[in-house]
Amino acid sequence: MRLALGVRYNGQAYDGWQSQPSGRTVQDRLEKALAQFTAGPRIGTLCAGRTDAGVHGWMQVVHFDTAIDRVPFSWVRGPNRFLPDDIAVQWAQPVPEAFHCRASALGRRYLYVLSQSPVRPSLDSGRVGWSMHPLDGEAMRSAAAHLLGEHDFSSFRASACQARSPVKTLRRIAITRQGEGVRCRWHFEFEADAFLHHMIRNIMGCLVRVGQGQAAPDWLREVRDARSRDAAAPTFSADGLYFLGPLYDAHWGLPAEVTLGARGASYDGPP
Repeated sequence: MRLALGVRYNGQAYDGWQSQPSGRTVQDRLEKALAQFTAGPRIGTLCAGRTDAGVHGWMQVVHFDTAIDRVPFSWVRGPNRFLPDDIAVQWAQPVPEAFHCRASALGRRYLYVLSQSPVRPSLDSGRVGWSMHPLDGEAMRSAAAHLLGEHDFSSFRASACQARSPVKTLRRIAITRQGEGVRCRWHFEFEADAFLHHMIRNIMGCLVRVGQGQAAPDWLREVRDARSRDAAAPTFSADGLYFLGPLYDAHWGLPAEVTLGARGASYDGPP
């Protein structure tokens, strides 16, 4: 039987998603919990989108194969008993063998949460990015428009990126502000067919530069067309980045929050 799980996690304490010799990754903790729950050998999992150290998972989707037959909700309560407090399975769903959490995804979504304040974050440290200077929303939206559509995103690609092609289709960038005055919070939502390694954090570095008035909105078009990492701003902090999750066709029967076109797929924001 093939199972899909929806997993939520705070990435602050982990070396990213993918298993490493240190054992300090979300995948390592999840697979250990699954083995403890089933009292069997370690279960290997695949995920919809690997996240880096410090990046959070709002709705990571994983799948694995197992011969153990239990009701779906037991695959939620059981592993959660053995997981640390900052990782929790949200739902479990049997899926056809043809389903693949990564290859079957029609799109992926990310959110960057940024605190605008003269003083660095404290209570929400590690969960938001930070700009001590006021940001111009209209300038950032004008700059972001240069990235929409299908482009070569080499200028926003990490040197360690393993993607076969730098060409991706960025479908949506929504920039919204919560609050007024010098202290407020900004949300940057991104949706694309797929993303390159560090792509969003590198875009964020550029958008913040424009928002702070250090570059004009049209500069982002120049960065895009340069197809060189040297043309862009430094990589922005991982602290405020959330993997909102993949999107799948409705025929897989997965929860609405990961189904393309479903009302539940809209983002309602982390606490």
